[in-house]
Amino acid sequence: MPFDAVAEKQHIVLLVPDIADTITRNRIESFLEAGHVLNVLGFRRGRYKRPDPIGGPHIELGGTVDAHYGQRLIAVFGALPKLFFHRHLLRRADALYSRNLDQLMLAMFARIFLRAQAPIFYEVLDIQPIFVGKSLASSLVRLIERFCLRSVRLLVVSSGGFHTNYYQPVQNYRGRWFLLENKLPASAASLPRNRQRLVQDKWQTANRLVVGYFGLIRGEATLNLIEKLAQRLRDRVVFRFAGIVTSVDPDYFAHVVETNENIVFDGEYQNPADLPQLYDSIDFAWALDLENAEGNSRWLMPCRFYEAGYFGVPCLAARDFEIGRAVEEADCGWVFEAPYEDALVDFFRTLTAGAYVDKRRRLSELPASEFVAGKGADGLALILR
Repeated sequence: MPFDAVAEKQHIVLLVPDIADTITRNRIESFLEAGHVLNVLGFRRGRYKRPDPIGGPHIELGGTVDAHYGQRLIAVFGALPKLFFHRHLLRRADALYSRNLDQLMLAMFARIFLRAQAPIFYEVLDIQPIFVGKSLASSLVRLIERFCLRSVRLLVVSSGGFHTNYYQPVQNYRGRWFLLENKLPASAASLPRNRQRLVQDKWQTANRLVVGYFGLIRGEATLNLIEKLAQRLRDRVVFRFAGIVTSVDPDYFAHVVETNENIVFDGEYQNPADLPQLYDSIDFAWALDLENAEGNSRWLMPCRFYEAGYFGVPCLAARDFEIGRAVEEADCGWVFEAPYEDALVDFFRTLTAGAYVDKRRRLSELPASEFVAGKGADGLALILR
């Protein structure tokens, strides 16, 4: 059942998978805004160039690699001596807030072996294929998570689809849960929302429409689709990437950018400081994630939905995906059915300036609160009692 509670000052130990990522910074901001005392313990994925990205004191537990679960398991065991050394922090904590299963296992270690008495909170932003697969490794991962879930006070998910499609039917989780959307942090409300731009000229001149894909760049199926669209729409569309290349082979990604003049990669950017400039440079936000189309990609609600909405840029999404339903409900973009390539080519060939302007006008009328979190991330700081 959904959960809410009354705020009170807490000493929180935040266990994170990557001290450099944007969500880590957002969580830190939310907890500190609420007046909580905070200790951050986490791994470093090495994806970001920022030397001290969380902007404050933290304890590094080691390095991990995306999707390398064996290496991550070794890293978890390697972190145990550091947890023992800092056991005083864990014992005096009022809450252990764990982001992903690796950190949940560490919280369980602190509970069982270090005599930490604090309740455990478990946050999930993605449900990777290994959690829903049919292999022995997948069964083991689900068993470990199911065991840990019995000791969790609250499950925190970024999309209701995770609870509906996985935790309730697969893990048989019947405990309390809390929806914490991937909205922009409260501090982003000071960033200027883009003014609605005049776009009539794009339909009357040779200027091409620009589709932006910002954030974690993942999924070769998605990249394949974009490359095919770029080749068929050379005279009509430019695709602009910015962010971190994750589950796409970097050499393949570089080849795609190099061989398609209407595919551009701008590299890493600062979030949220660079978002106004990025979104002001595009006409559409790409939100068609096909990496795990029958699982995580179908259930998640990515950050770019909220970023694009706040800055007034319509999304392109897949129908019957969680984000597609959100786009249709808010009328803040367009949704497509498979085969996506033909549907998108037809869309770009037939879209009129009037239809586009109308969509942006309706999007600009939505309140900022649809896309930006309130103080304490719309309730995050209120759930720790």
